[in-house]
Amino acid sequence: MDFARIVEAVGQAVDLVGVAIIVLGALTATVLFVQRLREGGTPQEVYRSYRQGLGRAILLGLELLVAGDIIRTVAVAPTFTSVGVLALIVLVRTFLSFSLEVELEKRLPWQARRGGDATG
Repeated sequence: MDFARIVEAVGQAVDLVGVAIIVLGALTATVLFVQRLREGGTPQEVYRSYRQGLGRAILLGLELLVAGDIIRTVAVAPTFTSVGVLALIVLVRTFLSFSLEVELEKRLPWQARRGGDATG
């Protein structure tokens, strides 16, 4: 195998892991959602927990999908067009990740955590 094929295979493997994390995270969050509803949790709290679990799975999956795109685009003969397309993909995914993070944390990333703990 030549370098380009190896890099393409690695990029696809990273993409596959990203998709698998999103799917497994969604399934896990859904199972926990149903379980918590059956245990008598309040609908608002159960729903909020479900959205947080789903959002975390999407965030992690998106990070891996971006990594796969970077590996495939930059490592093998980057052209101005391919780098431009990558930049747009990264921009959209970064915006989605930022939006999900703000929704999950209920604060902007540069704001201190509730209770005065700014370290995380």
